Amino acid sequence: MRLLRNKKALSNVTSTLILLVVSVLLAGVVTLYATNITMTRTQQEELKITKQHIWVYENGTAFAAFVIDNVGGKDIVIDKIQVRGVEASWSTIYYYRSSSSVTSDLVCPNSSGHSWTNFNYDGTNVATFTAGTNNQDLTLASGGTLVVYITSPDNISSNDIGTSVGITVFTMNGQWYVECNVETAES
Repeated sequence: MRLLRNKKALSNVTSTLILLVVSVLLAGVVTLYATNITMTRTQQEELKITKQHIWVYENGTAFAAFVIDNVGGKDIVIDKIQVRGVEASWSTIYYYRSSSSVTSDLVCPNSSGHSWTNFNYDGTNVATFTAGTNNQDLTLASGGTLVVYITSPDNISSNDIGTSVGITVFTMNGQWYVECNVETAES
């Protein structure tokens, strides 16, 4: 038997590098595929908080208001709401579930004898708001809108007019934070 003396082949280093590169590329493709399958099948929790206001009357009466749009793919449960880091009691929260997104800006409630029945909340639409009850979590369906008013947030006074205040909405899976300037409610 005759042996070939001029064998042409890849060196050990080159073949090892080729095997490593191919295995890394295959692992990357598998990872991208798994991520794509997982992310498209998993519904995400996503809120959009807009139209935020905090109004203070000269007599010290304050109101906070904002709109929550659930733009994610799953229903959510709102655990608590904080204004400037202080949790708002559910008994001070009034809410309305809107069938469509709110396009106009929210209006300030009357400081004395305000009624949450037939309340004109955006200058054009009238709705009856529901009072929150203690230890009640609010639910919001995917695609739903919630208009929220908080009466007398604990740590807001007329001295805060012009300062920036944070509003935080806590859900089962996250915290949603927005800021707004405290405004005077006097016209």
